[in-house]
This record gives sequence, C-alpha cells and structure tokens, in this order.
Amino acid sequence: MKTFKMISVSVISDNVEVPITIEDGIVINQENSSRSWVLELFTDQNYENYFTELKMSNEVYDVKVIISYPENEPAHFEVVTYSVKKIGDHLSVLLKGTLKRVRRKYAESLLAELIEDGLTGEDLLAKFENDMKMRPALKKNE
Repeated sequence: MKTFKMISVSVISDNVEVPITIEDGIVINQENSSRSWVLELFTDQNYENYFTELKMSNEVYDVKVIISYPENEPAHFEVVTYSVKKIGDHLSVLLKGTLKRVRRKYAESLLAELIEDGLTGEDLLAKFENDMKMRPALKKNE
C-alpha cells in the first residue's frame, strides 16, 4: 500500500464542482488486483447530511483530489461513500473507489478552453495564472 496526503477534495455532480473543506485527509492506494483506493476526509460536521445521503444512496460519484502538493494536477476518482462517523467536533468520511484512467493534462486543457473562449495576450495570461491556482472544473473534463 502507498499513502498520500490529501490537500483538497471536490465532489463533481452534474458537471458542477462542490469543494469540501477538509481539516486533513489521506489517500491510500491499496495496490490490489481491483486497483482500489481509499480516501479519508476529516471535515466539519456540517457535511454529515450530505455524505450520509450519498452513503444511503450507494451512488457512485466523481471526486477530484489534489494529492501531496497544492500545485499537483488533480486526480479524478469514481467513489462510493463507505462510512460517515463523528469524531469529536468533526466528521470522518471514508470513500472507496478507483482512479479514473482517462486524465488529460490540466494546464493544456485549461489553456485550450481559455483560447476557445477567445482570450488572448495579457487577458489570457492573467486568467491562465489565476485558474492554475484556483483549479476550476474544466468544461470538457473526462
């Protein structure tokens, strides 16, 4: 098994990215034949109903996770909510799933979208630099 520090996580639903505020998190590659991963988020109890509903629905959904360093390209996973537990004033949420195989380079995809939007010159550069820091969901994200 290999473990990684979770820097940030967002749930992707209907092409809308919902950032989840985390106190801490870990991503575990189980390195098994199923290529399964475990993601644990330590977050605010305000998310309890949200994740409990996802758990009860058994819905498979996408999450975007930045691992190890803030400037890393996000990893996309298909997951289900496995458990939701209160720990003190916080919430432990355990997600299980697989890494999505198709990943495009974020920077190249972002640049292509900005050019398609008609940005050029200094406007293109400023928007590109801002979005590389903020990492919004891409329109054509696979």
